[in-house]
Amino acid sequence: MAERDIEAEIAELSQTLDGVEQVLEPDKLREQVAELEDQASAPDLWDDVDRAQKVTSRLSYAQAELRKVDELRRRVDDLPVMLELGRDESDADAMAEVDREIHALHELISDLEIRTLLSGEYDEREAVVTIRSGAGGVDAADFAEMLMRMYMRWAERNGYKAEVLDTSYAEEAGLKSATFEVKVPFAYGKLSVEAGTHRLVRISPFDNQGRRQTSFAAVEVVPLIEQTDHIDVPENDIRVDVFRSSGPGGQSVNTTDSAVRITHLPTGIVVSMQNEKSQIQNRAAAMRVLQSRLLLLQREEEQAHKKELAGDVKASWGDQMRSYVLHPYQMVKDLRTEEEVGNPQAVLDGDIDRFIEAGIRWRKQQQTAAA
Repeated sequence: MAERDIEAEIAELSQTLDGVEQVLEPDKLREQVAELEDQASAPDLWDDVDRAQKVTSRLSYAQAELRKVDELRRRVDDLPVMLELGRDESDADAMAEVDREIHALHELISDLEIRTLLSGEYDEREAVVTIRSGAGGVDAADFAEMLMRMYMRWAERNGYKAEVLDTSYAEEAGLKSATFEVKVPFAYGKLSVEAGTHRLVRISPFDNQGRRQTSFAAVEVVPLIEQTDHIDVPENDIRVDVFRSSGPGGQSVNTTDSAVRITHLPTGIVVSMQNEKSQIQNRAAAMRVLQSRLLLLQREEEQAHKKELAGDVKASWGDQMRSYVLHPYQMVKDLRTEEEVGNPQAVLDGDIDRFIEAGIRWRKQQQTAAA
């Protein structure tokens, strides 16, 4: 690489980071961190456990975001000094280190740039994710459990807190459905591009003839409701049923009727919760998820009405958005972004950031084109 090319790359990196900083506003982040630190140090913080968890989660996220921006700015600003030292001493090793640092910073700044694309109305929210098995029988139920593990591992890899709210086990293996929260800012903005139908192709481990099976699972992502949203759910609009929680294969894990199922009569939306210890806690969790789904439904209806008025009734998202192929070849491919990898096991182990980032960029392009 010629020296002036290196200088041009350094200038481009600095310019890109300038744009990221204009969106993320490090000075405001510092103010936010200071404010959250004050709240976190309050002696009565843990009197309200839900509020305490939200404050500490937001503080941890803001601190990490600020550290990331400050560290990238320091490293970019150090590059001209590294380049000058390498030139003055005609040090090939030093020049190679400059090249490696430029490559690393390109990737890190590109990753951070994704965050600047999350500007939707609810993108900053925490997320509620529900996975349901679809066509494919026991293979579909097993696939739903594989997806559940994938997202939980993704949260773990990124240091995000994830809490399982409900699991409904299939009779033979896998899950009928599962619901969990990802409790970190911008979880909804990131995971919303994962919503849709996922398809698995493999040799079925449940088929004694070893035949290839195609199965499907649906992923739903909604923003977590907040008190300021004012989603009213009248008591006469819901039916509440209670039942006993159960584990895999119907094994009893609770001898009291603590599990709760809430049916929203006007829309037919059904929410079940059984992972809390008491009926009161399960009902509160179920109502929170119901309100979140009603919030998203309200938003979708508003957007559909706007599209209808504009004469655009094309769906933006197809039913099948990603394929996981384990046989006869190995590949995971997103059908919207064309992003693909040849290592499905890594993806199913939670390595899905590249798909999420590609989805966010694709969504932004769609929105820009529509505007």
